Amino acid sequence: MTPMEPWERVWIDAEAFGQDIHSYINCTECHGGEAVDDFELAHEGQVERVVNSPEVCGRCHVDVGPTQYDSLHNTLAGYDTALYERSTPENHPALEEMQANHCNQCHATCGDCHVSQPTSVGGGLVSGHDFEASPSMSRQCTACHGSRVKNEYYGANEGVPSDVHFRARMDCMECHTADAMHGMGAAGEQTSRYDGAPDPGCLDCHDDIEMGEDADTEIEMHSAHDEYDLACQVCHSTTYTNCVNCHVEQTEDGVPFYTVEDHYLGFYIGLNTNRSEDRPYEYVPVRHVPIAPDSFSFYGEDLLPNFDERPTWMYATPHNIQRVTPQTETCDSCHDNDELFLTRRTVDRAERRANQDVLVDLDSIP
Repeated sequence: MTPMEPWERVWIDAEAFGQDIHSYINCTECHGGEAVDDFELAHEGQVERVVNSPEVCGRCHVDVGPTQYDSLHNTLAGYDTALYERSTPENHPALEEMQANHCNQCHATCGDCHVSQPTSVGGGLVSGHDFEASPSMSRQCTACHGSRVKNEYYGANEGVPSDVHFRARMDCMECHTADAMHGMGAAGEQTSRYDGAPDPGCLDCHDDIEMGEDADTEIEMHSAHDEYDLACQVCHSTTYTNCVNCHVEQTEDGVPFYTVEDHYLGFYIGLNTNRSEDRPYEYVPVRHVPIAPDSFSFYGEDLLPNFDERPTWMYATPHNIQRVTPQTETCDSCHDNDELFLTRRTVDRAERRANQDVLVDLDSIP
């Protein structure tokens, strides 16, 4: 993404904005400050970033405002679920301080999707303060979801083709609907993006696909496996990025930053530790979570005393879907290929206990 010039970040296209219904709202209604001629007084109390709240966007957008305020796109509920499971209540304040410094500004306000670039990539108005109904895939969606999703979807990982949906010129919103992004319906009840049924789900579009020995299909591998065996991505995803040991700190001037020890490309199949009626698959792709027992040591000692209570290899849905992958070439591509599976030999010795429920026993594979 090309960096914006300083003037581009704040330039308002008066002609375009003047035709937008939001131009009838006084600037101070969203940005704070005072509607007066005095420059200093006008900016007194002005907010640097317009955050989500029922009192701002939700006053008019009553259909989506309240749900967006509590959605995973805005809250840190998914992170809370993961961190608190590894931690203890007395450590929560230190973790919340860490999140306030390193995580909050990455989580999207209404403006981050509809008016400006996200703060995490420098901010700046995308279309001269014009309000866009759908976010830009490159300037907004993958501005945040860039290090993994963008590279996978666009085919930026060396030697790995782009996602078949990208080659069909599909942007993010064609699968990730506004209702889901705003936390409406089942999405509004999530504490993790893997709660409930997949949304989007492969079969939402590919509704002619049948699985199992009684399936009306000419695809041998579809008839050999039923819906309880494999998530679709086990066969139709390919190599993706795995990151190792993220650490967060601050500079002497108090500027938050993070470092990742290493990252590498790979594809691994593990056991689904959260099997449910909505996600019944036994095997799923798993990706390494870049966390370590001392990831947050800048904010206190031993903040994750229950580190092994949660796997470091987690169910993943990579954005590099292919119709044909190395796994689909022959039956033996999987059933005679130990390298594809997450086993004790694959996992670092220090992480084996945490991942015991994810590891595959190769002798148990039919």
